[in-house]
Amino acid sequence: MTQTNMGTAVVTGASSGIGALYADRLARRGYNLILVARNRQRLDALARDLADKTGRTVEVIAADLNNKADLARVEQALRADSSITALVNNAGVGSATPLLAANPEDMQAMIDLNVTSLVRLTYAAVPGMVARGKGTVINISSIAAITPEVLNGVYSGSKAFVLAFSQSLHHELKDKNIRVQVVAPGATATNFWEAAGVAIEQLPQEWVMKTEEMVDAALAGLDQGELVTIPALPDIADWQAYEAARQKMMPNLSRTHAAERYRTKAVA
Repeated sequence: MTQTNMGTAVVTGASSGIGALYADRLARRGYNLILVARNRQRLDALARDLADKTGRTVEVIAADLNNKADLARVEQALRADSSITALVNNAGVGSATPLLAANPEDMQAMIDLNVTSLVRLTYAAVPGMVARGKGTVINISSIAAITPEVLNGVYSGSKAFVLAFSQSLHHELKDKNIRVQVVAPGATATNFWEAAGVAIEQLPQEWVMKTEEMVDAALAGLDQGELVTIPALPDIADWQAYEAARQKMMPNLSRTHAAERYRTKAVA
């Protein structure tokens, strides 16, 4: 059992899949845990297992983050706990349904979970981290953030938000001893696909990464100081080139005059 005390890590969507693996790995690294998910029975079972295996303190908060009262209750718990040193915003839902077949209420619920709850929990946890002088925020995005043609557009847009939000957080907090990492997994072997309406067996198996490998790769990226971690990307130079192209455009995105190609030529 580890004796290192790394403080407390909050993991959302922790009852299964990626969240449960993060809980396991962070407990083994020396974090006490606060696990958040809807399914109290699964949370309690996971908490008992992790406490027995690691000797860490594991608390659970059964909450539906799409329920305003539940979300407010979790926010209050994060504000009140001075031991929190890490937040893993993992809770989320996906969809492969095209616009013409989608229910707008389902799309709104996806935005509420993937975007609104993530923002509110970050705003609840980060000020305390800054006041205490240390902390880590890990936001789970998706390769859909940079490949919006692949899945439902609202899902892709929500994950693009997570990417942009994380980049902005890093810019704001880099001088305050707060680490920010955004993880963009590809297809991962979790119940995400069933919930999104796609049988994982229908995907090319060379696309699908085991959950354990994905989480371990993401934590290796954290240890290496990455802001953006794409676990399946073979060559980090590809991402660096993508980011360099974005940075190159920045000085020319806002100027006094329109680009020459958009200027109407005077008719003689």
